[in-house]
Amino acid sequence: MLRELRRTSILHVDMDAFFVSVELRSRPDLRGKPVIVGFPAERSVVLSASYEARASGVKSAMPMAVAMRMCPAAVIINPRHKLYYEVSAQLMEIFASITELVEPLSVDEAFLDVGGAIRRLGTPFEIGQLIRRRVQAELGITASVGIASTKFVAKIASTRCKPDGILMIEAGQSVPYLHSLPVNALWGVGGKTAEVLARLGIRTVADVAATPVASLKKVLGAGGEHVHRLSMGIDPRPVTPTRLEKSIGAEETFAVDTGDDSLLHRELLRLSHRTAARLRSSGMLTRTIALKLRYSDFSTVTRSKTLHTPVDSAQLIYQVAVQLLESLGGRSLSVRLVGVRAEQLEPTGQTSVQLSFDRRDDNWRAAEQALDRVAERFGSKTLIPARLLEPGKPLDGE
Repeated sequence: MLRELRRTSILHVDMDAFFVSVELRSRPDLRGKPVIVGFPAERSVVLSASYEARASGVKSAMPMAVAMRMCPAAVIINPRHKLYYEVSAQLMEIFASITELVEPLSVDEAFLDVGGAIRRLGTPFEIGQLIRRRVQAELGITASVGIASTKFVAKIASTRCKPDGILMIEAGQSVPYLHSLPVNALWGVGGKTAEVLARLGIRTVADVAATPVASLKKVLGAGGEHVHRLSMGIDPRPVTPTRLEKSIGAEETFAVDTGDDSLLHRELLRLSHRTAARLRSSGMLTRTIALKLRYSDFSTVTRSKTLHTPVDSAQLIYQVAVQLLESLGGRSLSVRLVGVRAEQLEPTGQTSVQLSFDRRDDNWRAAEQALDRVAERFGSKTLIPARLLEPGKPLDGE
């Protein structure tokens, strides 16, 4: 019996409309109403939408302008990323208390292999219920849990039981369950691929399984074999514990495309401060700084530089970002989006921060840590670098 339970011991735990759910903890009056988390600017996108907003067709990553037209009654809430990462850290602590085998996929979802926790905590289904109860009681949000013998089927199960549900697919039922689903349930089968397959009469996962691999490879290339294996429930990947944060960054889309270097420099400074603050709140340092530019024709370029010693200072990140911008030379097109990203992260306690002989580096770091303390107590907009003040615009409260 224990061996059978361990065959179906992979959980995919996914929060329900995570950013919205976190916001509703302090706005219970909005429960049951259409809510969108995102900046109400023309070129911003939806970061999260309540299920009431989704009923109107609103989806994550949709342009905010489109979402507001589709759901004009929606309440728009500006995102609070630091809060979401704090709740995410608490969520991962709950997972870690269940099993050491936790593989985060994003801030609000992870795979867990609970085979080693069965004797201590009960069946995988009971463990899934325990996780849902703890998330609700300790974090005030809801989670959906899919349980299966493979990551692929567990992910499908959690999607199919949303919101606030749990679904277990026994190992012996994986293939029959998969074969009851439409073809776009398979990873790698998006809208265009589904259309190509439909022209061949392939509309369900069962149809894919019944199609020779050679025929699938003719229309899908090398991906044909992968899709066929998934249709048979074959997914040998284990749950692999990984650190959630592989990179930390921020980016901004301009309301109007710009070629103004001073504006780009100012935005780089703002993004560097956002990135550095997230590094410090996460207890991380970065060795590689990356710059991202998207031009008016939507072409995108990235440049990066690896440092000799890891940093968490906005000023040092900004200096590198400016160097990367200047390395691109003259620009024939105006800029639509700019981004700064910190990569090659490592925990602060793992490496000592080597100070340069320039005392100013130490001064910048101390000043930014003071800003962190002020922001934590009074809000992130209480103090900002003078260079980020908009000419002619008064400070909040004036």
